[in-house]
Amino acid sequence: MKKTQITIKDIARELGVSPSTVSRALKNNPDISVETRELIHKYAREHNYQPNVLALNLRISRSNTIGVIIPQFVHHFFSCVLSGIEEVAAQSGYNILVAQSNELYDNEVRITQSFLAARVCGVITSLAKDTSRYDHYQKLIDNNIPIVFYDRICTGINTERVVVDDYAGAFSAVEYMIQTGCKRIFFYSAAPHLEITKNRRNGYLDAMKKYRIPVNDHMIKFCDTREQAIAITPDLLESDDKPDGFFAINDETASGILYSCKLVGAKVPDEVSICGFTDGAIAQSTDPKLTTVEQHGEEVGRSAINLLIDKLEESSESRSQNRIVRTNLVVRGTTK
Repeated sequence: MKKTQITIKDIARELGVSPSTVSRALKNNPDISVETRELIHKYAREHNYQPNVLALNLRISRSNTIGVIIPQFVHHFFSCVLSGIEEVAAQSGYNILVAQSNELYDNEVRITQSFLAARVCGVITSLAKDTSRYDHYQKLIDNNIPIVFYDRICTGINTERVVVDDYAGAFSAVEYMIQTGCKRIFFYSAAPHLEITKNRRNGYLDAMKKYRIPVNDHMIKFCDTREQAIAITPDLLESDDKPDGFFAINDETASGILYSCKLVGAKVPDEVSICGFTDGAIAQSTDPKLTTVEQHGEEVGRSAINLLIDKLEESSESRSQNRIVRTNLVVRGTTK
């Protein structure tokens, strides 16, 4: 029987590096160290690696531009994701075309149509808050344009995804607040259909359940902006069953909670603890500084584009992959 031709993925697996590193090394990309390039070239020679001509022809015939959709440029997490994507794109010889959905489904549809017209070779995207239909993404896939979703992912389409460990991040944050004395923690949530909302909500609920703290519907609010938090929090803080802790879906919302506490004279963290989710500039500019869950946005971006490049540069069909980026709790002045 004829021996199967080895692929870039075979080399990557044997040497413990990513397929995109192998691909760049075989092209003598200077961003790959001399030692790594020599190791990969040596292995390729010894195992008679030959580039797949069909794959190369396909690669040459399409653009080297990757479309990237950012829900909001002003959000620290998304700007960090974009930095990670840009870093790897530059190293790998790809251009990126960036567009902002501004959290609107209609904008997202228009952007994907423009990416299709521009003949991008792949797309990296995070869903807008109000996106609940995905035909526009399926159309990209039907036109052989691979997609990697990050953070706000689509589970209805079989494609690559990169997420942070939302559940574990939420669980550790709420558990910490409970362990430091909180007994009535409210959760300020994003749109319920989003996977990040489901996972963070489950982390919150399971932490409360672990410590046998009852939760009712009144304790979970749809509130994911600073403005919304300022609008609803003062009344809660002055109610008979007021909260002694808040876990917010993001740092912007957490900053609104902190502002509300100052408005009504609630002392943070002595009377009220607050934890956000992101760890951007906002978390370090409030007074006191926010306790929050760090998302590692640049690592998310690097993982997303590496998954896409692996998909683009590997000739064989492969099963869709998921990558999870771990979170960590950063304790600052808004918790005890």
